[in-house]
Amino acid sequence: MVVLPLLAIFWISIKPVGLADLRAPTPGVYERIRGDLMQAGDTARIEYRLSNSSREHPITGVTLTDQIAAGMELDLEGKPCSVTGQTLFCDFGEWPAGYREKLKIKATVLHNLPADFDFKATSKATVPVMTGESSSNLTNGAFTLENFSHIFSADEFGDVLYATVFYTFVGTFGAIVVGMFAALMLNQSFLGRGAFRGLLLFPYVAPIVAVAFTWVTLFDPFSGSANALLLQMGMIDAPVNFFGQRGLALWTVTIFEIWRYFPLSFLFILARMQSIDSEMYEAADMDGATPMQKFWYLSLPQLVGILSILFLLRFIWTFNKFDDIFLLTGGNAGTRTLTVNVYEQAFAVSNIGAGAAVAVVVFLCLLVFSLFFIRYVSKEEGL
Repeated sequence: MVVLPLLAIFWISIKPVGLADLRAPTPGVYERIRGDLMQAGDTARIEYRLSNSSREHPITGVTLTDQIAAGMELDLEGKPCSVTGQTLFCDFGEWPAGYREKLKIKATVLHNLPADFDFKATSKATVPVMTGESSSNLTNGAFTLENFSHIFSADEFGDVLYATVFYTFVGTFGAIVVGMFAALMLNQSFLGRGAFRGLLLFPYVAPIVAVAFTWVTLFDPFSGSANALLLQMGMIDAPVNFFGQRGLALWTVTIFEIWRYFPLSFLFILARMQSIDSEMYEAADMDGATPMQKFWYLSLPQLVGILSILFLLRFIWTFNKFDDIFLLTGGNAGTRTLTVNVYEQAFAVSNIGAGAAVAVVVFLCLLVFSLFFIRYVSKEEGL
């Protein structure tokens, strides 16, 4: 369940495949009858429109098999076909890429046919059968590194990588820091603490589509409440396009990431803080320690372990985030991250191989980070 999809991504990343190359080429045929055959000596024409479904790959060993009506004689001179009984068989050999041709066969009635005989209906009652051998780019032995060359040589790859790193690190640190402040405040006893704790979980449990639409509407440069409020307060002279202005858009989607996911950090940190022995704080109060000293020397050392786990999880999840940015900006205005680039390469540009190559880059980045974190950070913190 884990290894096979991963191997599939690696396989596709070194294959020259697009969205239309996933299936092997197939020979196509369309049959059409011209003329009616009723009396002896009547003639008509049977047309087979033949085609190769691929414009890049040939098909070998192409054959056609069809059933013809009894009492018909076919003129097969110059055609790679033969008739055995009522079976028409044609051997076309190899069709090159993009092959198109009309096979026209003259049919003649050998004797008079019943008045209710429908030649066209009888001929179309049997569907021509095409066979051939071909291979798909996805399964053949052709490999390439052009997918990686394409994404690394692209002019926007540096901007995509920068946006990914900025969004991941700032979003991860911000969510943990805001979650820690919320946990410190709600670790105190006051009226309505339970209700306030539940309220803080709203950004995390609310549907992403709903909150993303709300933010886009709130910060709309023409009808958004945020711009109207800032204009009335005199803080700006003209409406600001928070999600459309390059640079500012990246900060806005990052702040959205912090706002949406700080409740998870808040829950983890608060649970750990409530398990700390209160006698340490009482002894610190007797020694005259300030709140900042108690946090720095008592609380923080106890939270290092959970903060390390949170950072690892949030980093991986944020690095892999797609839906938030896609719903907010669609990857425009400098907010295209690697995961959004995977979607655009695979489906917007229809380059499945390049999309898989970007996914491989995402995997390798996370693998390097995870190995570094486990090797150096986790051992230092005893995780």
